[in-house]
This record gives sequence, C-alpha cells and structure tokens, in this order.
Amino acid sequence: MYWQLRTKRIEFDDGPKLMGILNTTPDSFSDGGSYNNLDRAVEQAMHLLDAGAAIIDIGGESTRPYSEPVSVDEELNRVIPVIEQVVSRTDVPVSIDTSKAVVAAAAMEAGAEIINDVTGLEGDLDMIRIATESGAGICAMHMQGNPQNMQDNPSYGDVVSEITGYLKDRRDALLAAGVRHENICLDPGIGFGKTHDHNLTLMQNCFQFVELGCPILVGHSRKGFIAHIMQDKQSDRMPGTAGAAIALADQGIHVIRVHDVLAVKHALDVYRATRQTRDTSDRLPG
Repeated sequence: MYWQLRTKRIEFDDGPKLMGILNTTPDSFSDGGSYNNLDRAVEQAMHLLDAGAAIIDIGGESTRPYSEPVSVDEELNRVIPVIEQVVSRTDVPVSIDTSKAVVAAAAMEAGAEIINDVTGLEGDLDMIRIATESGAGICAMHMQGNPQNMQDNPSYGDVVSEITGYLKDRRDALLAAGVRHENICLDPGIGFGKTHDHNLTLMQNCFQFVELGCPILVGHSRKGFIAHIMQDKQSDRMPGTAGAAIALADQGIHVIRVHDVLAVKHALDVYRATRQTRDTSDRLPG
C-alpha cells in the first residue's frame, strides 16, 4: 500500500503517517486565530515537521459546525504564501485542505502535493479536473450535509455500512473520471455530520474501510466525541487524541491527522515498542 502524490510517494511499511494540521484561519474550532499570520503559520509548520509530521495539511477556511464560507480571494491570501514558504524549506509533502478548485490549482502551482477535500470532490465540479491534470494525491472525505447544517440532525440506518458505501462509490466515481487508483485516499469524516455515537462507532470500525483498497485517513484530533468520552468538555483533549490514535493504528489506518504531532508520535512509538514484546504478529506495522 502506498499513496502516490503529485511528485512524491508515501509508503506505509513502517506504520501510519502523521498529517500535521495547520489552520491559517481565525475561526477553526480548536486553534482558530493561532496561525493566521504568515510568520506564525510558517513557524508552526516547522514545529510540526520537527515533531515528526510526514505531511503538513494547510487550510484557509474553517469547516467547523456552523462556520461561514470565505471568498476565494480570502482563502488564497491565507494559504498560498504559507505553502510557498513551507515547500521552500522542506521536502515533506504539503496538502491543501480546500473544497475550491481554484484554490487547489493555485496550491499545486505553489508546490502542494495533495488535495484534501471535505466534500469528497463533489463540492466544486472543476475539482476532479484539477486533480487529474495535476496528478495530485487526493483525499475524498464523507460529510453528511455541509458545515452550516451537518450537525442539525445527523441520521443513519447503519453508519458504518452507509459510509463504506459512500467511500466505495466516490472511489469508483473518481476512477471513472480518470483519477489513478494510487492517487486516492479516503476519509470517513469523523465529526462531519455525525453524533457522538456515530463517531464512536466509526472509530471502533475503521478497519472496515481499509478493505476498500485505498489508504485511509482519519482526522479525529481534539474533536467533541473525545471530550464526551472523558465527560469533561473543558479538559485537554490531547491525551484522548493520542489514545484514539493508538486504536486507529492498531486497525491499520494509514494516515492520522492531528494537531499534537509530537505527543501522538510518542504515544505510537511507545505502543509499538511495548506491543512487540508480547505480540510478534504486531498489527501495527513497523
């Protein structure tokens, strides 16, 4: 299993890769306003790289529940200078977190390798063309509704089977449109149009998505279901994020998208080392 990007390739022989989150927004749910300045954003990108991120995911539009869209120009102004600075300083692949084809195209020109689209490449009809022409790695995510309404009343008959079906359909649609299989990564969309129970069920069953034959990305970092499990909305969600990352790695998930790269990396390193002493089959690769 590998993920082919625009000019690079990510291998998963040594276990899951960590995608470091860099939000250049004033209103993201966890770190909004922290890095909406070029110097601070680039500094944070370097911090994520030093911590062990294998991918830097840069986003300029919040997709938290009930967030408001931003203009193309505003999103471009937020992300393109950061991408240009980051790719000039590192060979680690940069991902653009956007659902706008114009932003994705500009990001590719600036040196990004991946298009990470919360709409599953359905929100902008031109996105698939940009993906195929650029040869970018793409991540297609499941979301019920849109950020403005996704948490109003999320409803599923069987959340795992329905999202598996959606991801399979998106995979097949992308292939039919000319996207190469090796470029496709899939994301069940934890927290995007799901209740606490839906999120927990998905987290327990992520191994089923691996059977779709594409790399699977999960972005659970600091999300509300973690605070719900901890029974404390005000608590630090980093330990819960690290604990859930271990469960994801044990299920064979390929990319784990997190804010706290170093803490999660350390948790996975310790888990891998201690598990190997008692279980040589080691479901966690590496």
